[in-house]
Amino acid sequence: MVLWDPTGLSKEKLVLPLNYFFIIQHFDGEHSLAEIGVLYLKRFGEFLVPSKMDQLVIDLNEKLFLEGQRAEEARRLAREAYRQSPLRRAAHAGRGYEADSAKLKKQIDGFFTSEEGPDFKPSENAGKKIKGLVAPTYDLKQAGPIYAWAYKELQEAEQPDLFVIIGTASAGLDHVFAVTDKDFETPFGVVSADLPILSRLKDKLPEFFEDDLCHQAEQAVEFQLPFLQDIVGKKKPFTIVPILSAFSAASLVDPTVRQAVEQFLTGLREVLMQSGRSYCVIAAGELAHLGMRYGDKAPPTDFSFHRCMQFDLEMLKPVEERQPEEFANYIRKEQDQRRISGFSPIYSLLRLINAESGQVLRYDRGITDQYNSTVTYASMAFF
Repeated sequence: MVLWDPTGLSKEKLVLPLNYFFIIQHFDGEHSLAEIGVLYLKRFGEFLVPSKMDQLVIDLNEKLFLEGQRAEEARRLAREAYRQSPLRRAAHAGRGYEADSAKLKKQIDGFFTSEEGPDFKPSENAGKKIKGLVAPTYDLKQAGPIYAWAYKELQEAEQPDLFVIIGTASAGLDHVFAVTDKDFETPFGVVSADLPILSRLKDKLPEFFEDDLCHQAEQAVEFQLPFLQDIVGKKKPFTIVPILSAFSAASLVDPTVRQAVEQFLTGLREVLMQSGRSYCVIAAGELAHLGMRYGDKAPPTDFSFHRCMQFDLEMLKPVEERQPEEFANYIRKEQDQRRISGFSPIYSLLRLINAESGQVLRYDRGITDQYNSTVTYASMAFF
């Protein structure tokens, strides 16, 4: 088993035997090392040598995998460095997509013209004012054509010059939203953050800027930007409001979470309305997560995937109808058994836009490991 840090604080990877996974599951602040040793004996029928446990703790702490003074100090230094940086660097160029601008342009064009892509046939919404998009956050090399279905609608629509991008914070957040006021770098150049709007938002809701470091490693916002630069940026300047979100449909039942979500979305909508500008909200997130990688006991079968697809498309009906609470209710009724990671950005989009129509454009899945673990995603447009 390999451990890595999705927040990007630790750059290390730690390879562990499977029996050590049982051990680290109990590094929860509630079990002493002696108690973990007793549980290990009950589970595996053998004693755990104390020196091995001590060395594991040292390795985890050294590599910043344990919460504590060392990790907190590293987090403080990383936050200071991020805030002092003039921009948010392209963290995934060369891995998630091409790092060379000419190759990236060719890659994006290929997403449109591929067999799974939208090609360049006219959209039925051509010339209409676009209000929102849903796009994946999955690896562009696999999901690129599905991104293209969403951005094809933007390409032919009446385009604003302000884009509010709300992406899933895959590593979680201390608050339900995290905003950054950094410009973003990509191989195509720098995308400017909308400082007037972000300054007003920061004055109104400063606590939602405290988790800004999470933007440094997260791919959700970054993966949307080359499409915006290629489609909008070559016609006119545009700015972005970059936001990450992390709350579930079930968590909205908690009054504290509901109040925080309401506070942020109401405040953001007020700032946007007061600006007097047209804007498009982009929700960047995935749908279901199936398979052993995500906690299931067995790999998904063709039958289970097709059943999941039926549930996904049924779940997206209230999204098409712009009914955020019905969307949340659907996921709560099935107890989020399919782990819908894109709930919070899609829900937020529905709360922020005034649209007359919504439509699922394309749906697909990505395979994440040799055990057929699966992530589903869709592209949508709102006018």
